[in-house]
This record gives sequence, structure tokens and C-alpha cells, in this order.
Amino acid sequence: MQVRRIGVHESVSAVFPPERLREALSDLGPAIPVVGDDELGDCDAVVTFGYSETFLDADLKWVHSIQAGYDRFPLDAFEDEGVVLTNSTGIHDASVGEFAVGLMLSFARRLYAYVRSQQSHEWASPAWDEPFTLDGERLCVVGLGTLGQGIAERADALGMEVVGVRRSGDPTPHTEEVFTPDDLGEAVADAKFVALAVPLTDETEGLFGAAEFAAMREDAYLLNVARGSVVVQDELVAALRGDEIAGAGLDVFEEEPLPEDSPLWEMEEVIVTPHRAAAERDYFRHIAELVRENVERVDAGEEMTNRII
Repeated sequence: MQVRRIGVHESVSAVFPPERLREALSDLGPAIPVVGDDELGDCDAVVTFGYSETFLDADLKWVHSIQAGYDRFPLDAFEDEGVVLTNSTGIHDASVGEFAVGLMLSFARRLYAYVRSQQSHEWASPAWDEPFTLDGERLCVVGLGTLGQGIAERADALGMEVVGVRRSGDPTPHTEEVFTPDDLGEAVADAKFVALAVPLTDETEGLFGAAEFAAMREDAYLLNVARGSVVVQDELVAALRGDEIAGAGLDVFEEEPLPEDSPLWEMEEVIVTPHRAAAERDYFRHIAELVRENVERVDAGEEMTNRII
């Protein structure tokens, strides 16, 4: 593969200005234009936020996703056409880890309730027994890849008792016990917080539904920083309405943007955020480092980092 021209697809503007990435890579050998779907003809590669059908028509050799998840890309079609797909796993441990801890702190210290009171100019205090500290509380992290381990590390630093779930069941740093998916119900049963950090695959779609909510404590909170379809959303709403769990911090949803008529907007113990757990001002720099490394690897005839296909 030769990489002489890398297009920065305009879709990355959903996360950062594409010009920032172009500038960060300006000293790289290949040309780095900002491109739309109709400007891919001369590109060997593209850095993108979303998938476009034009990618397969443009004779691209390499597509890099600025996200860790790659469920939006047609893997079989890429493989058939010989298109290399790389992703951005490995750069989100700090941002997503801090975000998940932020959600837990907001629930524990009742910060979200104070913000809502401020919006209505109301000087209001929660009941004396509502606030609590994270120190000593149990967190179950479902999925212990980069995202999950980033959450576990920061929760451990706050004195939480951290357990996890991963396919292999092998131990990881900052977790006291690791379960396999077959023992998911047991893993979440004693946790005050359950954080979902798995990729969306055939195995994880609908992973969390009525049975899992029934297994959770009634005073427990669900955090989803994975993908919306990992949770059966209607069953989550039913669990919240039935007081089967205390609340939920949700950054991802089955349909995005979250429809205006979704009951999740109005639920008192639910925090809704617009799929921004990984967002931070240096995001484009992290992407530039990955792209730069892979261009160097291609030039050296080495295996590319984060290669999916």
C-alpha cells in the first residue's frame, strides 16, 4: 500500500474541526485535504467519523475511524474490496473513565439535582439520607477493554470496590474480581453502579435487559458509555418506572439523537448526555498520532496499529 493522499472527511466535524486534524498532520508526507463524499477520487485513505457508501466506490485503500467502535462499517464489504479498516481504540481511557466517574459523583453527591434546582431558582436540599460517598461502594464494569479499564482505574483511586466482566474472565488491574458473561447476573447483583463499556457486536446487542435489571439492587444505577443497543431501552424504561433500579446515566441510545418524546428526558433519576463521553479538546491530536504512526508503519512495511480488517 502507498499512502500519498489522506482525506480528512468532513464528518469528523461532529467531534472537532477537520482543519485542526489537517494542520496537525501538515508535516506528514502525504497530502492532507479536507474532503466530502464527492472529493475522494484522488485519496488513498480517509479519516472519518461516519461511514459513507462512497468509500467503497472511491477505490480507497485505507479507512480510519476516529471512534473506537466500528459497528457502523460493513466489514464483509471492506474485506471483499481489500480496504483496510483501523479504529481509534486505546485513546479514550482517560476521557471516558473521567466521564463515568463524573456520572457516579453526580448521583452520589446529588449534583444533578442541585443544577435542576438552580434552573428553577429553587433553594432545595435532598433528604438527609440521599447523598452518599463513592468510597467503599461497589462498581461492576461490564467490558474491560480500554474504556472499562479506564473507568476501573479511576474508580479504584476513589476507594470504590471494583469488579468486572470480560469474556476471558482473566484478571485486570484495579479490579478485585472478574466474572465471565455467563455470570453477568451474579456480577451485577451487589453493585451500587453498573457501567457498560463493551463494543457493540452480535454478542453484546441487547446484552442488558429485564433479567439483568431484575438482578441489580433496587438502589443501583446503570451507566452506559458503550453503545445504545447494548441495552434494551424499553426494558430500561420499564425498570426505572417500576423502581427496579434507582436511576441511570446514559450517554448512548438506541436512536440518536434521543427522540423528543422519549420518557428518559423527564425521569428524575436519569442523566442524559449527547454521546460525548469521549469528547475532549485534544481529541484531534490523539487521532493525528494514530494516523501518523500508521503512515510510518505502512512506509516501513509493518503491521498497522488498531487494524480491524
